[in-house]
Amino acid sequence: MGRDVYEASPAARAVFDAADAALGDRLAVALSRLCFEGPEEELRRTEIQQPAILTTSIALLRALEEQTGPLAAAYVGGHSLGEYTALVAAGAIGFEDAVRTVNLRGRLMQEAVAEGRGAMAAVMGVGPEVVATACEEAADKTGLVVAPANYNSPQQTVIAGDAAAVELACERATALGAKKTVPLPVSAPFHCALMAPAAARLESELARLPWQSATPPVVTNVEAAPNADPTRTADLLCEQVTAPVRFTDMIATMRELGVDRFLEVGPGRVLSGLIARIERRARRANFSSLAELEEVRAFLSEPEGSG
Repeated sequence: MGRDVYEASPAARAVFDAADAALGDRLAVALSRLCFEGPEEELRRTEIQQPAILTTSIALLRALEEQTGPLAAAYVGGHSLGEYTALVAAGAIGFEDAVRTVNLRGRLMQEAVAEGRGAMAAVMGVGPEVVATACEEAADKTGLVVAPANYNSPQQTVIAGDAAAVELACERATALGAKKTVPLPVSAPFHCALMAPAAARLESELARLPWQSATPPVVTNVEAAPNADPTRTADLLCEQVTAPVRFTDMIATMRELGVDRFLEVGPGRVLSGLIARIERRARRANFSSLAELEEVRAFLSEPEGSG
């Protein structure tokens, strides 16, 4: 992950080197080595996965800027961890502070719930209100936690909570018309009330960071609205740990504000696929490897309102 851009771009290499230095006393193996060589099971640990994805995303962004100059974005945003990438891109926080914070965030999230207790699942083919009803019924019946965690598209909502309650909520959702439910291979039940211990422990770390105004504004997960105010950022990120990611509303907000092109920067292209389901007319592109550079150049040079 990220090896091609590391080898080809001095700007990207500087990002990986900065991550290795920032996390040097926290990791037994350099983050860059884990990204490039694995093993995959180590990379999947959330305290490694979160800084690895952030680092690769910012490395890709810097490599792109090296070729095109600064990107003239009207807004930035991210999905869960991706909100930290957006904040770095907007100059609201320095990269080194961000990578240390998400390493801690991942560890605290992992420690918040005992292994095997929590679960997450994607519910597809019904609207979010149906999923919410299924979660409410399962929570009432079991006395356990289960709730929507990611509003990914009008027909896909991820739920999180205690494993037994998540299983029952999936059964109820199917009975209410869901076409499919898919258990997710995650290490903890993110964005639900079970993450409250992680939010409480992360709060002081977020509060001490030197937040700056975001330029451009960041459309946040919690409010699905633009925020540039540095005095609000820490509270929004703390709330984000237990609150659902309102990705559908985030995209709708940006469209209402006049955004017609979305560029996903980072490993993979999951968000572009979700945007296609939320706003079919929105133009979108990915930059996840150097092979996509020329396509992204063309995308960025398109005149407004074309296509």
